[in-house]
Amino acid sequence: MVLKKLLQLFGIVGKKKKDDKKKGKSIDPLSQGAASHSTLNILAKSSHLDSCSSGAGTALPLHKYEPECSRNISTIKGVNGSEIVDYKSFNQFDVVQDYSDHHYAKTSPGNTTKDWAKTIQNEWKLLQQDLPESIYVRVYEDRIDLIRAAIVGSAGTPYHDGLFFFDIHFPPEYPRNPPKVHYRSGGLRLNPNLYESGRVCLSLLNTWTGSGSEKWGKSKSTMLQVLVSIQGLVLNDKPYFNEPAIFIPREKHSLAYNQTAFVLSCKTMLHSIQKPPKHFETIIICHFHEREQAILEACGAYSSGMIVGSSVRDGRTYARNKYFARFKKSLEAQTEILAKELAKNRIRALELKRDSTDWIVSTS
Repeated sequence: MVLKKLLQLFGIVGKKKKDDKKKGKSIDPLSQGAASHSTLNILAKSSHLDSCSSGAGTALPLHKYEPECSRNISTIKGVNGSEIVDYKSFNQFDVVQDYSDHHYAKTSPGNTTKDWAKTIQNEWKLLQQDLPESIYVRVYEDRIDLIRAAIVGSAGTPYHDGLFFFDIHFPPEYPRNPPKVHYRSGGLRLNPNLYESGRVCLSLLNTWTGSGSEKWGKSKSTMLQVLVSIQGLVLNDKPYFNEPAIFIPREKHSLAYNQTAFVLSCKTMLHSIQKPPKHFETIIICHFHEREQAILEACGAYSSGMIVGSSVRDGRTYARNKYFARFKKSLEAQTEILAKELAKNRIRALELKRDSTDWIVSTS
């Protein structure tokens, strides 16, 4: 099973329960230690992940659900050696209140049942216990049919160091039918499976063709599998091959697609910083403050000819031609804009550190 192998790769299948404090994960695309996603790419090729063409009621409330992990404040070294609050110390899973900016906020939960509510509560528990370190989830106490997830782009892909946000809705037919998933695209199409409209094409969501275990199954599929599949099989190192009409694989086309995907990923970073989704503001500030230097170094390396997603020691470079010249010009323009916004974000990070220090003093 593709999903079972993927879950094993992330250490989810057969894994003991994690410690209560869920730490984040630093990913440096330009370091030799950055994890390769070649295995994930093989899984992606063997699965049906190709892109596709473009009741009234009240949700039953759960008993108040207290996440087991606690909020512990710590600091990290950011750019220029400055210390800020560590976003890794913030809960990977948490229960929040305000859902006003959620894509499905105005969607009626429909006529739900106690079994439906119990199934969602089990999903919450699974997410809290087994989320990979680079996925963050917020659920809503007053709308248990809604979830918001942030996925960190993996090393070795054109999406490295990015944050990608998804709004999720459990329909009243859940788990007979899969959840509804909306990608917060900012109007950008940076992957064959992720549309500007927010549509997510994935066999597991029944939004693309598939068979057997590739499709949603009410007794075996979970929200955790959906998030892991998006991170590993959609946001992979060669997204070009997710296109449905690729009959003759062409590596040069894949390399060119990765160039475009990285520039769009940089634009997505900019959008996330300027318009952060609710409940992820702090994670966004701290993540991009910590990764600022790595992101800008990657932009410089790719502009000088290094292949997108490769490490410094890899040494692979693009052929110098008109296509690379176009990419170089586009990336340099985007890097200038992004660098200015990251500098502003640095100030916000330092203000966050000051406010957190004041909070710690006032409560000690």
